[in-house]
Amino acid sequence: MARKNLQVARSGERTNTDGKPVSNIIVLSISDSDYSSLRPHLEYVSLPNHLVLHEAGGKLEFAYFPNRGLISLVVVMKDGKTAEAGIVGKEGFTGTLAAVGLSRSPFQAVVQITGDGFRVEIGALQNTLESAPHLQLMLGRYAAVRGMQVAQTAACNRLHGIEQRLARWLLMAQDRVDSGSLPITHDFLATMLGTDRPTVSLAAGVLQRKKLIEYTRGAVKIVHRKKLEDAACECYGVIQQYDGQLGLR
Repeated sequence: MARKNLQVARSGERTNTDGKPVSNIIVLSISDSDYSSLRPHLEYVSLPNHLVLHEAGGKLEFAYFPNRGLISLVVVMKDGKTAEAGIVGKEGFTGTLAAVGLSRSPFQAVVQITGDGFRVEIGALQNTLESAPHLQLMLGRYAAVRGMQVAQTAACNRLHGIEQRLARWLLMAQDRVDSGSLPITHDFLATMLGTDRPTVSLAAGVLQRKKLIEYTRGAVKIVHRKKLEDAACECYGVIQQYDGQLGLR
């Protein structure tokens, strides 16, 4: 997953002060000296399904670095309607604006697939960045790439059909959780894709009849990834290129 010249420690080679192993790719990728500065602030946390990590417009208290699971960054409208702007797995972190000195996020961050990871108090993270240049570089680059992903997702949701968007989302989710079976419902997918459940069910039915996925109650299994990539819109490939710029693929 690492690009050439990027040294990534193997999962389990790094732990927090309580001995919990690190699988988050950013935390595994930073230099030993920067990791030593960050390590005392890594608090291990479980990330259960539907846990809201921070509210849209609210003050950021923690940055989260997932080891496992999937976190959605969601735009919430005044009428309560929502649409997903991006997703975060073990390749990244939430609270990206804190890396550039800001304290609020326009997105709600909510756990969509159960996992675990580490959280760092925002003040402690910002203080650590002052003496951790490699960590600062990695977080800043990730924040920039995440912004490009959000922009691409916005264009995708406006310009592409629901089947293409669903295929793109499933591929992105699988990339981040390393599993062919995703514990998600049609209701959840409808919320994330900014549409309704019947529309998602019809799209999922088309992909299932093409034998690209299998849908059971509460889970979607990807059975033919290459054909699912062919069914997705161009946005999946573009977002892959963005992730590749980080050297985290």
